[in-house]
Parts: sequence; C-alpha cells; structure tokens
Amino acid sequence: MHLLIMGVIVAALILGFFYFYLPSTTNHGESISVPKITGLQLADAEAVLEEQSLRYFINDSTYRPDQKPFEVLTQDPAPGQKVKENRKIYISVNMKNPPMIKMPKLIDGSVKNAELILKSYDLRKGKITFVPDLQQNAVLKQFVDGKEVKPGEMIPKGSVVDLHVGDGLGETEFEMPKVVGMPVDEASVLLVGQGLQIGNIFYVQGSGEPDGTVVKQRPYAEVGARIRVGELVDLWVASQEPVQGID
Repeated sequence: MHLLIMGVIVAALILGFFYFYLPSTTNHGESISVPKITGLQLADAEAVLEEQSLRYFINDSTYRPDQKPFEVLTQDPAPGQKVKENRKIYISVNMKNPPMIKMPKLIDGSVKNAELILKSYDLRKGKITFVPDLQQNAVLKQFVDGKEVKPGEMIPKGSVVDLHVGDGLGETEFEMPKVVGMPVDEASVLLVGQGLQIGNIFYVQGSGEPDGTVVKQRPYAEVGARIRVGELVDLWVASQEPVQGID
C-alpha cells in the first residue's frame, strides 16, 4: 500500500512538472515574432525590443562611413523568426569613430591595383591627378585630406585617398625634331633616341618619294614647335603598297 501511494505521488509530481509547471515557466506554446531592427538607431532598436519583451546584446561593432553612428547593422535571429519571450537578440552596431589603420602602399602600382587595395582596406578612392612622369598610369603619391601619406602611417578607416598618377610624359620639353625626308627606320631611331614614342605609321602612294621615306609627320616640325618626352609621333611613309591610311 505504501509503495502504491508513493508511486501515485511520484507520478503526480512528474505530470505536474511537465504539464503544468514547465509550460507555465517557459511560456509553452507562446512565441514572439522578431521585429526588424537593422537600420535603426540603437536607442530606437532597444525601445522596439522592449515592447516585444525581448532583449539585445551587442556582439560586434564595425565602422561604415556611409551609415550613421550607432546604427544597427545586423541582427540574429533574423526578422520574422519565432522566439520565446525575453529572448536575447544579438546585434552589431556601427561605431561612432573610425578605427585607425595603416596606410597601404599604392606607390609604383597601377591605378587599377590601387583601387583593389583601397577596397580591401575599407578605404575610398578620391581624386586622381595626372602629373608629368614617364611611368604612365602609375601611382606616384598618395594623399589624405590634402596631406601626403607614406605607407605604414596611421589613418582613419574609411578615409578618402587622393592619388597623383603619371601621365606617361616627362617634364622635359624640347624642339620637335624634323624627320620628313628621312628613311622610316632612321626616323624611328632618332625619335626613340630622344625619348619619343612612335605612334601610327601610315603608308601612302603617289608621293613621288622613294619607298620607306617619311613624307609627313604629326606633330609637325614647324618653327618653334615643342614636344615633351614620351609623346607620340605619327608618321606617313611612301610606299607602292595600297594606301592603309592618310590624314
């Protein structure tokens, strides 16, 4: 009889715990739909969660210059998911002040390579200024807020980086050499030897000059005409072959 009574009591306790006490303490069958708080300011997000009897915990922070300080960037669980009352929502928040990072080395690389590096460092490409230099499209200097910055110097994350880039032309300026009347191979050697580049070569008929003779050049070698190191020179050459181009 005692064992029977004890068994009934134990069974009653077990049933009471699982079917009455546990459901009442865990809000069995009740759930809350998680509201969307990304994009809200932290104070506003906190108010929205409190209305839903939910809590939050900041588990990460980062800096995004295109978003407001203390803006909620991510949340977990996601909006619309069902959770219990008093559930903790994990969020990440945008920092007020950007962290300091080391300026990467962009110098001597191409503009395209600089863009990739800046993006990987969460920096932004600013104004590109072309300056006289034979290294065409190569980054020569890097600036933040108008001040030249060397690789390794500390700058705020998200900074705008301006670049000075070589235009492929030197600063040296000299009188344009005249190559009209010269054989094209000699003319090419002369031009390249003075730091110029051979541009397009057009072959023309009916000039009356021997084959391979330069009959025209651009820029023209007029009196006082000047040219810079690295510039292109187009040539028109006498030929018995069909005309390939003429200006």
